[in-house]
Amino acid sequence: MNTLRHVRVPALAVLLLPLPCLAQQASSPQDVAACASISTDQLRLACFDAAVAGQRSPSAIEQADAAAADGKQRIREEKAAGNDTGEHGGDLYAHDSARSALANAGRGSLLDSRWELAQDSKLGTFGLRAYKPVYLLPAFWTSKLNTTPTSPNPANTVTTPQPLDRIEAKFQISLKTKIAQDLFGDNGDLWVGYTQVSHWQVYNSDISRPFRETDYEPELLMVFRNSYHLLGWNGRMAAIGVVHQSNGRADPLSRSWNRVIANIGLDRENWALTIRPWYRINESAKDDNNPDIEDYMGRADATLVYKRGRQEFSLMGRHSLRGGDRSHGALQFDWAFPITSKLHGYVQIFDGYGESLIDYNHRATYVGAGVSLLEWF
Repeated sequence: MNTLRHVRVPALAVLLLPLPCLAQQASSPQDVAACASISTDQLRLACFDAAVAGQRSPSAIEQADAAAADGKQRIREEKAAGNDTGEHGGDLYAHDSARSALANAGRGSLLDSRWELAQDSKLGTFGLRAYKPVYLLPAFWTSKLNTTPTSPNPANTVTTPQPLDRIEAKFQISLKTKIAQDLFGDNGDLWVGYTQVSHWQVYNSDISRPFRETDYEPELLMVFRNSYHLLGWNGRMAAIGVVHQSNGRADPLSRSWNRVIANIGLDRENWALTIRPWYRINESAKDDNNPDIEDYMGRADATLVYKRGRQEFSLMGRHSLRGGDRSHGALQFDWAFPITSKLHGYVQIFDGYGESLIDYNHRATYVGAGVSLLEWF
């Protein structure tokens, strides 16, 4: 039995505590002065970093990329000449300058702003940072209720229908922190992330307004800076991580799985694309709550984000990468638009399998509306 499966985190406590700092951290350009009031050095630096993000020009990113390409060429030439360390008549200062330029590839780009990839963008360890969007959807509607969740494991099949409402509330919180920096020279940062998604039957007074489902997802990620070009896109990052996801419930409602996930990140101008293939870590048949979860929740996903001013659009797609009756997947569209300097309206549309863990093999359409404090970028 997975020891993490039944870990519970107080939802409202986790939701409320970090958000004031993160709201400051994500200040708009008009609120740069507010950053000065933050006492924690790393949060204050992160606040300034987020506040001026909208003022970064594409030309500055192009200049950083051009300098990195030039630095890579100079290093290649010095190695070919046999004086890459400066020990055989090479210019040590020029060599260090080239490496510095290479370490700042993509400085100011979308993925750099999220993962501190460039050397000059790094803010040190143990500073609380945003990860995935943080939002509250007071209205979250489904086209088809899953009142009797099922699984191929008989111990995880519900036989008594649950009296659920079609409309509930949904919220997501997602944070990360860097716990080690530059583990491989001037590259390689180790991050810890945590995401929690809760579905709350807040309008269902007949059953005392319970939380229908809360999925917990801690993860450990080793992130590397990249610098390459592919079909007009800039390869910015590559990561490998271990992810646990579970709903912390007892049988027959218990669901969980563990994965090793690769993460490839590319961006261009106001677009960012992340591609994540994964491998599920197998469990024994007796302990596996959801043995066919890969055929529904998929074996890979991709998320495309477009940022237009203070609006943000994202599209996530995932698939089982199998054919026939094992071919399943999902699409999710999110739109964030400004309401105030710190608050965005938020719309979410999902269609397919696995909107939550308890519904991993249940297909439905979901539509939600509410507000967000933090988006992808």
